[in-house]
Amino acid sequence: MLQAVLFDQRDIRIIETPVPEVGDGEIIVRNVVSTTCGTDVKNYKRGYPLLKPPHPFGHEFSGVVAAAGRGVTWLSEGDRVAVHNSAPCGHCYWCKHGQPSMCEDLLFLRGAYAEYVRVPARIVRQNVFVLPPDVSHRRAALMEPLACAVYGIQNCPIGLGDLVVVNGAGPIGLMFARLAVLRGAQVLVTDLVQGRLDVAARLGVWKTLNLTGVDDQVAAVREPTEGGRGADVVIEATGLIDVWETSVSMARKGGFVLLFGGAKAGSRLTVDATLLHYSQLTVKGVFHATPLAVSEAFRLLCMGVISEDDFVQNEYPLARLEEALLEHASGKVIKNCITYENG
Repeated sequence: MLQAVLFDQRDIRIIETPVPEVGDGEIIVRNVVSTTCGTDVKNYKRGYPLLKPPHPFGHEFSGVVAAAGRGVTWLSEGDRVAVHNSAPCGHCYWCKHGQPSMCEDLLFLRGAYAEYVRVPARIVRQNVFVLPPDVSHRRAALMEPLACAVYGIQNCPIGLGDLVVVNGAGPIGLMFARLAVLRGAQVLVTDLVQGRLDVAARLGVWKTLNLTGVDDQVAAVREPTEGGRGADVVIEATGLIDVWETSVSMARKGGFVLLFGGAKAGSRLTVDATLLHYSQLTVKGVFHATPLAVSEAFRLLCMGVISEDDFVQNEYPLARLEEALLEHASGKVIKNCITYENG
């Protein structure tokens, strides 16, 4: 089979390797669709703190079960499946204390840019779902990022009518915006790319704000709020440390700030201690997702709360993966997808 391997920054190679053999409790998925992701782009351009190359590449995908290992009784060859890319151990300190995204043995699946993917038993047990006939593989491949947004929203105290600012209209930011709308919030989305903001508008947000050339971005976000007081909840979804810092200043007194986008390794957040204390702000970082968030994301996909047409624009073969990633990085699309001849 063909598989993409990241050998170093900006060095993707499509190699030929044996189709993996299925083990006990595992499944082999014949890939149909893989989607590009901002984390993949960052990994490609600057590396990733949790991974050292060379390593298989990609983590968002959907396909068809090609083989099921011993003990897998609820999945059969030919089943169309959505697969999440991780699973916690379930027995460490953090898992037992209700924080499975902090699991000390969080198992990640890498290598979704490939014709076949071996899914470890732990992920099969916790985070594989059979698709209904009306859910496409393109939509199913969005389960992983949507699960991250679901987990983030679960951590936000959003009430009916609250003003929620989402900084960043990439895939995750747009999913945050859609979920906040569904919670009954008044949602303002900011970005530097108008095309992304146009997608946000289609998702039902109250207002969009293009910050290109805006000198005082904090003032621009506060201006449409009553009395300029700021937002009830601010969600950061860019992974840029300067946006982390401005996000803190966009919240009202007593407000809540969620820092979700992963910043570059070595980044340091500077916060005005007086602002933090006297404005009684809550600032929280959230990482990845949990099995509960994954199952809820799958249900939301089946309900059609987001459309793959809003999130996945262009289709590429595996040989043109680098081109697909660079177009994603340019902001000209929300996501691209890789399709496979065997799919």
